[in-house]
Amino acid sequence: MDLQLRGRVAVVTGASAGIGRGIASVLALEGAQTVLVARRASLLEQLAEEIAQSKSPTPLVILADLRDREAPRRVAEEVLMKFGRTDILVNNAGGSRPLSIDANDDLWEEALSVNFTAVRKMAQALLPAMRARRWGRIVNITGSLEPRTVNGANVAKAGVHVWAKGLACDVAKEGITVNCIGPGRIHSEQIDERMHPTPENQAAFAALNIPMGYFGDPEDIAYLVAYLSSEKARYITGQSLYVDGGMHRAI
Repeated sequence: MDLQLRGRVAVVTGASAGIGRGIASVLALEGAQTVLVARRASLLEQLAEEIAQSKSPTPLVILADLRDREAPRRVAEEVLMKFGRTDILVNNAGGSRPLSIDANDDLWEEALSVNFTAVRKMAQALLPAMRARRWGRIVNITGSLEPRTVNGANVAKAGVHVWAKGLACDVAKEGITVNCIGPGRIHSEQIDERMHPTPENQAAFAALNIPMGYFGDPEDIAYLVAYLSSEKARYITGQSLYVDGGMHRAI
């Protein structure tokens, strides 16, 4: 299926590794002009070279720490200066923030900053260009809303879901869709190095919690992102979709 992404400008945050890297690679293979946003220069440059060698459009690399309140504005300005437009925003940057019951305000504010505020500000910075062209796609990579302990990221991602639903309704008539994807256990730095660092641990968790019986790969998220970013998905908006091998329990 031709997703008709050739020539579309796609901004992917958190693109240096894991899910973000997989998303950027798939969008590039579909012909999109990718913009890679993250903090680690060497990983971004490596990915940009891999994409260019695949004969996909050479990516624009932007180093940015989205916890900086001015970073989304600077990213948007650089994208618009280079391409004069943006069509697709994939809000992937973020990460788990386990917190104690009595965690202080600074820890909570940091968790919300990277997992909610940066998402909102990136969208607000790039939406004017989408609205001017009356076409756009915003895809937010969120997470499970079924916490088993206190985690600031869960709270922030729940906020993203509610914010995204409202935004989707506000911009629907302008040809812009807004959706969320909740990954399950997907092979990434966070999963493979911190949460489930051994094959035995992964196998045990999958046997108990994942009906399909195994962890997913970044491409399992990326293919859905590519579809939601296309004209083919024009009638899908305001949705929260889970890619987790059946792990999500809520109906």
